Amino acid sequence: MEKGHDSSTSMATSELYTKFARVWIPDADEVWKSAELTKNYKHGDSTLHLTLEDGMDIEHKLDDKTKNLPHLRNPDILVGENDLTALSYLHEPAVLHNLKVRFTDSKLIYTYCGIVLVAINPYENLPIYGSDIINAYSGQNMGDMDPHIFAVAEEAYKQMARDERNQSIIVSGESGAGKTVSAKYAMRYFATVSGAATEANVEEKVLASNPIMEAIGNAKTTRNDNSSRFGKYIEIGFDKHYRIIGANMRTYLLEKSRVVFQADEERNYHIFYQLCASSHLPEFKNLKLGSADVFHCTNQGRNPVIDGVDDAKEMCTTQHAFSLLGINELNQKGLFQVLAAILHLGNVEIKDRDSDSSIIPPNNRHLTVFCELMGVTYQDMSHWLCHKKLKTAQETYIKPIPRLQASNARDALAKHIYAKVFNWIVDHVNKSLRATVKQHSFIGVLDIYGFETFEINSFEQFCINYANEKLQQQFNMHVFKLEQEEYLKEQIPWTLIDFYDNQPCINLIEAKMGVLDLLDEECKMPKGSDDSWAQKLYNTHLKTCSLFEKPRMSNKAFIIQHFADKVQYQCDGFLEKNKDTVNEEQINVLKASKLKLDLLVELFQDEEKVTSPTGTAPGGRTRLSVKPKEIRSGASSKEHKKTVGCQFRNSLAMLMETLNATTPHYVRCIKPNDLKFPFTFDPKRAVQQLRACGVLETIRISAAGFPSRWTYQEFFSRYRVLMKQKDVLSDRRLTCRNVLEKLVQDQDKYQFGKTKIFFRAGQVAYLEKLRADKLRKACVRIQKTIRCWLVRKKYLRKKHAAITIQRYTRGHQARCLVKYMRRTLAAITIQKFQRMCVQRKLYLQKQAAALVMQTILRAYMARQKYQGLLRNHKAVFIQKHVRGWLARQRYKRSLRAIVYLQCCIRRMKAKKELKKLKIEARSVEHFKKLNVGMENKIMQLQRKLDEQAKDNRVTSERLNSLETSHAVESEKLKVEVSKLKGIEEEAKNNANRVTSLLEELERLRKELTTTQKEKKTIEDWATKYRDEMEKMVAELKQQNGLLKTEKDDLNRMIKEQSQQMTEKMTRALVEETQQLESDLNEERSRYQNLLTEHLRLEERYDDLKEEITLSVSVPKPGHRRTDSTHSSNGSECTYNSEFAESEESSRHGEDVTRGMDTSLTLKLQKRVTELEQEKSSLRNELENKEEQFQRARVRDDEEHKKSRGAELEYESLKRQELDSENKKLKHDLTAMRQSLLGNAGAGAGAPGSPPYKVLMDQLNSSCEELEVRKEEVLILRSQLVSQKEAMQHKETMTEPVHYAEDVHKMKDSGAITQAYLGLKETNRSPRFLRKPLEANELLNRLRSPTADFHRLNEDGELWLVYEGLKETNRLLEGQMQQQRRSYDNEVEVLRGELQSVKEENNRQQQLLAQNLQLPPEARIEASLQHEITRLTNENLEMLRTEDPTAYRSAKVNILRRMVDLMEQLEKQDKTIRKLKKQLKVFSKKIGEMGAGHVETISPGQMVEETVRPVNIPRREKDFQGMLEYKKEDELKLVKNLILELKPRGVAVNLIPGLPAYILFMCLRHADYVNDDQKVRTLLTSTINSIKKILKKRGDDFETVSFWLSNTCRFLHCLKQYSGDESFMKHNTPKQNDHCLSNFDLAEYRQVLSDLAIQIYQQLIKCMESILQPMIVSGMLEHETIQGVSGVKPTGLRKRTSSIADEGTYTLESILRQLSAFHSTMCQHGTDPELIKQVVKQQFYIIGAVTLNNLLLRKDMCSWSKGMQIRYNVSQLEEWLRDKSLMLCGAKETLEPLIQAAQLLQVKKKTDEDAEAICSMCNSLSTSQIVKVLNLYTPVNEFEERVSVTFIRTIQTRLRDRCETPQLLMDTKIIYPVTFPFNPSSLALETIQIPGSLNLAFLTRV
Repeated sequence: MEKGHDSSTSMATSELYTKFARVWIPDADEVWKSAELTKNYKHGDSTLHLTLEDGMDIEHKLDDKTKNLPHLRNPDILVGENDLTALSYLHEPAVLHNLKVRFTDSKLIYTYCGIVLVAINPYENLPIYGSDIINAYSGQNMGDMDPHIFAVAEEAYKQMARDERNQSIIVSGESGAGKTVSAKYAMRYFATVSGAATEANVEEKVLASNPIMEAIGNAKTTRNDNSSRFGKYIEIGFDKHYRIIGANMRTYLLEKSRVVFQADEERNYHIFYQLCASSHLPEFKNLKLGSADVFHCTNQGRNPVIDGVDDAKEMCTTQHAFSLLGINELNQKGLFQVLAAILHLGNVEIKDRDSDSSIIPPNNRHLTVFCELMGVTYQDMSHWLCHKKLKTAQETYIKPIPRLQASNARDALAKHIYAKVFNWIVDHVNKSLRATVKQHSFIGVLDIYGFETFEINSFEQFCINYANEKLQQQFNMHVFKLEQEEYLKEQIPWTLIDFYDNQPCINLIEAKMGVLDLLDEECKMPKGSDDSWAQKLYNTHLKTCSLFEKPRMSNKAFIIQHFADKVQYQCDGFLEKNKDTVNEEQINVLKASKLKLDLLVELFQDEEKVTSPTGTAPGGRTRLSVKPKEIRSGASSKEHKKTVGCQFRNSLAMLMETLNATTPHYVRCIKPNDLKFPFTFDPKRAVQQLRACGVLETIRISAAGFPSRWTYQEFFSRYRVLMKQKDVLSDRRLTCRNVLEKLVQDQDKYQFGKTKIFFRAGQVAYLEKLRADKLRKACVRIQKTIRCWLVRKKYLRKKHAAITIQRYTRGHQARCLVKYMRRTLAAITIQKFQRMCVQRKLYLQKQAAALVMQTILRAYMARQKYQGLLRNHKAVFIQKHVRGWLARQRYKRSLRAIVYLQCCIRRMKAKKELKKLKIEARSVEHFKKLNVGMENKIMQLQRKLDEQAKDNRVTSERLNSLETSHAVESEKLKVEVSKLKGIEEEAKNNANRVTSLLEELERLRKELTTTQKEKKTIEDWATKYRDEMEKMVAELKQQNGLLKTEKDDLNRMIKEQSQQMTEKMTRALVEETQQLESDLNEERSRYQNLLTEHLRLEERYDDLKEEITLSVSVPKPGHRRTDSTHSSNGSECTYNSEFAESEESSRHGEDVTRGMDTSLTLKLQKRVTELEQEKSSLRNELENKEEQFQRARVRDDEEHKKSRGAELEYESLKRQELDSENKKLKHDLTAMRQSLLGNAGAGAGAPGSPPYKVLMDQLNSSCEELEVRKEEVLILRSQLVSQKEAMQHKETMTEPVHYAEDVHKMKDSGAITQAYLGLKETNRSPRFLRKPLEANELLNRLRSPTADFHRLNEDGELWLVYEGLKETNRLLEGQMQQQRRSYDNEVEVLRGELQSVKEENNRQQQLLAQNLQLPPEARIEASLQHEITRLTNENLEMLRTEDPTAYRSAKVNILRRMVDLMEQLEKQDKTIRKLKKQLKVFSKKIGEMGAGHVETISPGQMVEETVRPVNIPRREKDFQGMLEYKKEDELKLVKNLILELKPRGVAVNLIPGLPAYILFMCLRHADYVNDDQKVRTLLTSTINSIKKILKKRGDDFETVSFWLSNTCRFLHCLKQYSGDESFMKHNTPKQNDHCLSNFDLAEYRQVLSDLAIQIYQQLIKCMESILQPMIVSGMLEHETIQGVSGVKPTGLRKRTSSIADEGTYTLESILRQLSAFHSTMCQHGTDPELIKQVVKQQFYIIGAVTLNNLLLRKDMCSWSKGMQIRYNVSQLEEWLRDKSLMLCGAKETLEPLIQAAQLLQVKKKTDEDAEAICSMCNSLSTSQIVKVLNLYTPVNEFEERVSVTFIRTIQTRLRDRCETPQLLMDTKIIYPVTFPFNPSSLALETIQIPGSLNLAFLTRV
């Protein structure tokens, strides 16, 4: 490589290393970094001036000794080549960069490097391994298609058949690089393309061996989840017809140490985890396995699970593979038994007995299981695990071993057993795959480890690297041989190419006295050790071999210089791993197994060899699984003592012998990163592997010769531009020779072959540079002239613009200066007044604060003074009244005493006077004295009588006047007298009843005693009743158990029936739904076609009107300027009339439309009716099942109620008795009160007398006892009521626990006592203690100083008694009121319940009314849902109180069985309703199509009479998401927002859908103010303006896409804020507040939907016009895969990338255009579902146009063109995948094209081929298939024309197809479009209107 590079630089250094040349420089992070020269390099310069890709300038210093220049970078045209040898500059950075570009940018994992296929692991499943890809690569040349493992497999298969030579595919690479997967795909390819020669399905067996070998030989590592821990070489045998007849497998270096040890995050072999995952299966029960976490052999990695892998499922796959390969169940059982024994053996715990011995505890569970599984005795195995036998010449010793050695011996035994099992499986797989007939040839697939180097390298890495040295030597020789053959073929003189030969390194390892020879010699020494072996290595090779080195800091390691890198090996463990011994006595124990299994006999039949080194030591993986073919018996002892290294060397020699006898094909697997990230490229790791796997060596060998190769025609076509016209001759070869001699002076840089021109490395780049320079010069000349013209024109424009700008700028500056001065003056004035205002405001604030403080303080002081005065006044007032009352009391007492004394004295005096008068009356003298002066007295009396007569006459008049008033007063007195008489009689009666009242009190005491006894009796009864209830609870639990069992049976029945009904209903609904959807799509398509036709007629009408207008008024010649405002207004005047104008034109198609779609409408209605009947029958079945369940539950409830009836009757009787006693007490108390009132005056004592006190005490005590009795009755009643409610709840819910708790509460005497005490405290509260004072005041008022009251109650005692009874009555009334309040509370609670019941009843009635208004199917659904909900709630409540666990499970079961069924019904019913609704809408539209525009544009006119303008007042907020505008600004709004808005300008930076949001916010305000006219005109203007802008710029995709997105968004806004609940599910509460409140715009939504359909159709037409010119050129004519027809290949492989000629379209052009369409729609915020429909239509256009051109062009119907089309289609699919549009249905539209391409590639000879074509091309019509077959034209020698007989066979087979005889696809078909509702999460109040829209006249509301 360096040689070629040096020659290249010495030739044209000055020409290549010039300014702008790109080079590669070393980099620590990226290995190589690209840079560009900023200065020409001159010979002798020591530094290069470079600029990196990130723009940083650096100076690169050249090596002082070598002066080597950095590697040149290849031209961009060569970047991404399929073949690395096609690169002009062949070196490490070019290879690394090419691989990186292909892998990361192009997502291509395969790349050719000469004969090597470089495969980079993508760490991602790629769809490039299917059968269609296999078919595509089958039969193709290796360079005709993209690099692939299938291409390598096809090349090997083809060479085997062509050259009659065996082939080999060598797959190598690091762990995790994908070796196993590559080998697997290669075998799959052979199995697929060749088929089997026998009936045994050998190819299936070959593929079935993969899961077996992966299970026993693969494991998870830190680098790979499915890493092969062994090497294998599989020979796939073929017969003479090259069909698979068998296979044979050889294995190398099984990593046995993994059986007993795994590092962190790693696993053991997969088979162990598969067994543990399947341990629950019956056939594995006897293995006594469990989770993988419990076994030491499987839990060391601490990560037993692989993401995405089901070990139990993989176990089934493994068992199936065993069965397919002929391993019977008995052998499988024995195999799994031995593997399980290994797991148990790993768990055997060995303990220390002492420092030199160990012991296994007796009855060790795992050892016991091991012995049972292996059929050996426990004592023998436990003994020999802890002991070993030593043999001498005379005696044999048994020696105990320490615990560490015993553990190693145990692990060695486990590894040995597993190695035997592995070999046994390999042998049986080979027996199963062995060919039954003679093998003619074979293809070997070698899956072997790559070069390895770690921090610590041991014997395993030494053997692996030794094998890679041998393979690299073979690879180098093969590459050199191919290069030599190519030169000889082209008759090119060649010299010996100097390439690296690693034979010295191989000799160091395997020659005599080499590393392996010294190792074997040391193993034979009795006291051989790793240290002594290391010293021998140092002494032998350190001074004699340059490839061997000794580390400076270690005496136990050595370094070998391999072809890839230096590797340091640690000597520790080399000898032990090379010997690989195992205890012979342990093997003897296993050989003595008593199990009758052939497997164990076969495993240990040759165990006399066990002491020989046939395996690896602990920690190694060097077990050789292939034995020599023939072993002589006489040399058995010698052979048995071969070491692992010797065996591996022999097997490797056999492998190299096999490979040398075959034609090798190389696959180098590269691991791109260590983190397993998909499509992530780590340059350091990649270049390390490239150096190790020989890829760079291939490049170096190629670069040493002539790597670039062109045919003469290719060279002429490419470099014609470098030739002059006189140089072009008819002989292309001579022309190329003449041109090359002129262009390249050094003839050593190229050679002319027979058919090709061979170039040295770098020469193609040099020619490309010359070509680019010439083209650049021509471009510069053209650019010079054009730029001069453009610059001068631009200069003149700038000059004129500058003058204008200066003029306006100076004027602007002057105005700004004046404005600034004015603003300065104004600012000073404003500041002055503002500061004054601030200071005054501060002063006023302080003044107000001071006043407030003063006010508060003064008010506080005034209140304090007022309160003091008020207290003094009240004190004086109280003192005044108290003193007055005391004085009055003293005065009254004194007055009573004085009056009494006066009475006594006067009585005494009167008695004396009476006595004296009696004495005087008896004397005569006394009478005489009386008669003296009698006459005089009579005369005086006569005079007085006359005077009195006069006075009587005067007073008679007065009496007459007073008589009337006296009569009124007398009546009043009579009434009072009658009242007093009644009171007197009542007092007399009460006095007579005092005795009876006393008797009644005595009787009440007795009754109280009786009641207390009854209370005790009730408590005893409650205790007894609780015991009975507990017993009944147990019985009820037993009954509940029976009910649960019956319920489970019913649930099971319901589940089964629900499943049956669900399946039946699902099938029926799916079928009907599919039919309805297809019919709906057809109906939608017809409707949209009608809209298209309507739009066409409308446009035609407008055109005719314009023509008429132009014909009527022809303008005068010349130019006349028209006012833009006038023209705008004139155009706007036609907005409202556009739909009306088209009414007549659309009315003609109405009759045709009705007649055309009536049958379809009836058909849909009939289908809907049938579906409704089916659904009704299913619901009836469900109702019947639920009624049966309900009847069963009711029957159980009735039986339970009967058992509870007697107890409830007894409780009711007790409650009635207590109520009767309470009523009796009330009656007696009332009677006592009446008796006291009736006998008030019959002998009552005065207040304070003993009888009065006794009576009052008795009354109080009787009242208290009565209240206690009453409270007890209330408490008992409440307990009984709660008990009854609990029983009712129990009857409903089958729960006895609450009833028992109520009985327990009733027995709680503490609570009852507390209630009694509370009642007594209530009776003794101060409110009742103030009553006697009120009674005394009342008694004083009754004791007024009247004679009647004194006579009625002289001492006042009876009245005091009466007042006491009244007080008692008040107490009783107060307690009754309290009781009444409690009763009222209970009544309120009952009323609340009653109200809730009424509400529920009303709700049910409303529901019933709603159901009656619904259609029958909806009515049934609503009632069914309600009934199911009720039944489900009752069932769940029944279970909730019984058992929470049962309740949860029952909840899950019942709800899933019943509710899920209803959800499915609801879902299907929604679909049906949706279809019916659409059907009705479409039917209506079909019938009303004639008057469509008049009705749809102004639907508000229909409801104008019913809508009343009502202004709804609302509370204003900051911003309600509304925009207000004046009516005169409506035209300006439409103009700025629709007509003059340019998507490419302002709209690019807007929020997606902003115009739609703005229009809707304006519409919201019109709805807010309830302006019907404003709503109607805004919507009409919007629709018409959108139509106008689309008519004006309908050919602009961005404009159409922009308004399609905004129209849909406006439609979604109308739905989202319509107030309809179905559209409000995803709204926020704020968005729900923004819903329209006054207008229903449902009809306008239909109008907007029709408009959106028209815009969509226009968008499709616009896209079609853009794509149409690109499709044929990009899909058919342009060769995306270059080299199919040999246009421009270079190097060993042909390239697949090319640069298209100017002016032609490529597939990339189509993809870019599709990406542009997609990005534009995404930028405009188009709904994702709508984008999917657009993409589907785009792909249909591409497929239809391509297929139509294919059917019409004979030159395109060839096998190679079919491959070209399939590749193009795959690129389209990749584009869909990148855009996440694979599910949009676009791929299906390309199916006809794909089938046509397949038809071009399949075999077309036999009847089987004809049958395959008929079944494959189901999307192509018969005429299309026949057309393609007729046009098929062979372009290669291996192709043949299709025979006429074969075409007729195809026609015969396709005769029965029902299809249209159409040849070409209709490219004008537009799929019906739908607009799924897509709510917006954007809040309207957050939207900001940019100033660029010129909408400043809008006001935010």
